[in-house]
Amino acid sequence: MIRREDALAYHRQGRPGKLEVVATKPVQTQRDLSLAYSPGVAEPCREIADDRNAVGLYTARRNLVAVVSNGTAVLGLGNIGPYAAKPVMEGKAVLFKRYADIDVFDIEVNAEDPDQFIEVVAALEPTFGGINLEDIKAPDCFKVERSLEQRMNIPVFHDDQHGTAIISAAALLNAAVLQEKSLEEIQVVCVGAGAAAISCMHLWARLGVKQQHILMTDSKGVLNEGRDAPMEPYRSAFAQPASDRRRSLEDAMKGADVVVGLATAGLITEKMVASMGPRPIIFALANPDPEIPFEVAKRVRPDALIGTGRSDYPNQVNNVLGFPYIFRGALDVGATHINEEMKTAAVHALAELAREGVPESVLNAYGGRAIKFGPDYVIPKPVDERALSWVASAVAKAAIDSGVATLDLDHEQYREQLNRKLSPTRRVMWHITQAAKTSLQRIVYPEGETDAILRAARIVRDDQIAQPIVLGRPEVIRDRLASLGLDSEGIEIIPSDRWPRLDQYADVYWRMRQRKGETLTRALSRLTQSRTHYAMLMVHQGEADGLVSGMNSAYATTIRPALKIIGVRSHVKRAAGMYMVVSRDEVKFLADTTVNIDPDEETLAETAILSADFVRDLGIEPRVAMLSFSNFGDAPHASSRKVARATERVKALRPELMIDGEMQADIALLPEARQTYPFTTLKDSANVLIFPNLDAGNIAYKMLAAEGATVIGPFVLGMKRPVNVAQQGASVDTIVHITSITAARSIRLKQMDMLEPYPA
Repeated sequence: MIRREDALAYHRQGRPGKLEVVATKPVQTQRDLSLAYSPGVAEPCREIADDRNAVGLYTARRNLVAVVSNGTAVLGLGNIGPYAAKPVMEGKAVLFKRYADIDVFDIEVNAEDPDQFIEVVAALEPTFGGINLEDIKAPDCFKVERSLEQRMNIPVFHDDQHGTAIISAAALLNAAVLQEKSLEEIQVVCVGAGAAAISCMHLWARLGVKQQHILMTDSKGVLNEGRDAPMEPYRSAFAQPASDRRRSLEDAMKGADVVVGLATAGLITEKMVASMGPRPIIFALANPDPEIPFEVAKRVRPDALIGTGRSDYPNQVNNVLGFPYIFRGALDVGATHINEEMKTAAVHALAELAREGVPESVLNAYGGRAIKFGPDYVIPKPVDERALSWVASAVAKAAIDSGVATLDLDHEQYREQLNRKLSPTRRVMWHITQAAKTSLQRIVYPEGETDAILRAARIVRDDQIAQPIVLGRPEVIRDRLASLGLDSEGIEIIPSDRWPRLDQYADVYWRMRQRKGETLTRALSRLTQSRTHYAMLMVHQGEADGLVSGMNSAYATTIRPALKIIGVRSHVKRAAGMYMVVSRDEVKFLADTTVNIDPDEETLAETAILSADFVRDLGIEPRVAMLSFSNFGDAPHASSRKVARATERVKALRPELMIDGEMQADIALLPEARQTYPFTTLKDSANVLIFPNLDAGNIAYKMLAAEGATVIGPFVLGMKRPVNVAQQGASVDTIVHITSITAARSIRLKQMDMLEPYPA
């Protein structure tokens, strides 16, 4: 659940809004500025004046899309106007960039009159490579899109219409195969008669569904030529003859093969679903609450194949599978239009992708459970990065084949280029959070009276990332929550002034440490005074699955009891610390940055293996660089030789791992700098950096943080249970991220049967 306060804070905090303009060329020196503007800018201007097509060579136009709206039909908010629509348009811009690396200007036009709106948008053609129309009311949206398509020589696409049509059509193709139904014979009921519904039915008919087999309904019932009030032409195309006696939605549903809901919650009843034909297909796409709940439809019709618009149920029809990739393909071939052939190509590409094997990164995002083509998987998951290369390349090819492309390209080379375009690390936190949501893990926070922890706990619980357990005085926690405008629903509070299992835990701790100088009296006193010790014992005893701490205490204060109580796994000699560093374009993992001050070669090797395993479990293929001041023996010294020996040790233990060293940081990060060393086995830029000592690792991550990178962690590697320590003063977002990784790691350890029992 997203709370009003959280949503407002997200959009308001820091730089207001969700977008900024970033220079893509250096602008540091006077020469840079002279090239960027006067006098240097005159040269590309002259080239474009001589040849208008050169604008794509010298400006950002070819990769620039306008998301344009007048705010007359925004999400579920209706006609809220262009100012109030701006946050939504910025959000659409973010999706374009994240999923397809397309730059966007959002443009909100103060013009409800469709003719005025058309004139404004048509005049923008010199600026943009494509136009994405958004949230324009029906029937105006049909007129707007059709007019702009005719007047403009760049792609114009109304996602509210065609996005849902394309994704649902791909799902329909696969569902029909699984339910053994012929598109030419199926009887379809469309609940809703708005822009998306009309576009869906037109595309479904293009794929083979007979138009006379489609019953479309609105608030008055089945569209029928016998109605008193005339219908606009867009709806009337689906009106049944006056002789057809089916008038209500209940009448239409009897014997139907497919129902698609594009309206609002609760319109489809159990009785209606029960009356459908054998092996029905039910797409209830109203969001967040579908026309009939998934559980109800499944209970009434176990033989049904069901899809919704929600991410927490199978077969999510999500427009993000369409518009970023469709525009990517259209822009890359300089398409003048997005035609029916391109839309159809996108449909078939998505349908075919769902029949392919699912990569490990997607499986990890959904908890590692098996996902394969079948009733619960007829459409690719939104996190499946392969959609970029599959859909964009299919759209580009269709544009070329149908004659609307102005550029040519090699189809296979283009697919490979797309595969390299977006690294899986760009969405690493999305994958991790999805993995955490697959099984609610109990994560304990010893510092439960801290505002940031309480805010994070509220988000973690609302977003179903984990079950938060906070330690502290209940009255203080509830007062703090109230002052923050939050409630304690779903947050478990363990009272620190009257620990529920104090004697039991003290006895466990004493038996664990009795031959290390601990007495039962001191054990009882330590637990009474230390919430961290108590929380660690909760994890030890299985009362919690993981722990996040460190907000109000030094790192050592948390890590020492973790090593004493939780301990490292049986095959691990030393724990290690690692940070995840997220920059604009990539994610790097830095170790050891927190635990081992001057590791020997064995510890360095073990750190590298632990780090690589951790990164692979997040769905990222590790490329490990063992860092030093020396490159492959060119500066012999005890320190560099230690790193070289550690590298050889890892290669012997884990020959399948991509790792090399010793090497300097620039050699690790810049493949072109590595050309001097053609023998190296490291490919591309290293994403796991192992530092030779704590000085180097600590300095490096703090410098990156000072430069604006997001630093998440540290994560403690090699422990029997996931225990992670946030930096003092960490932000709420960082705590949520650490919690996601802690929960996902707990799930992964359980799946791999790696949770070692504690000694009795």
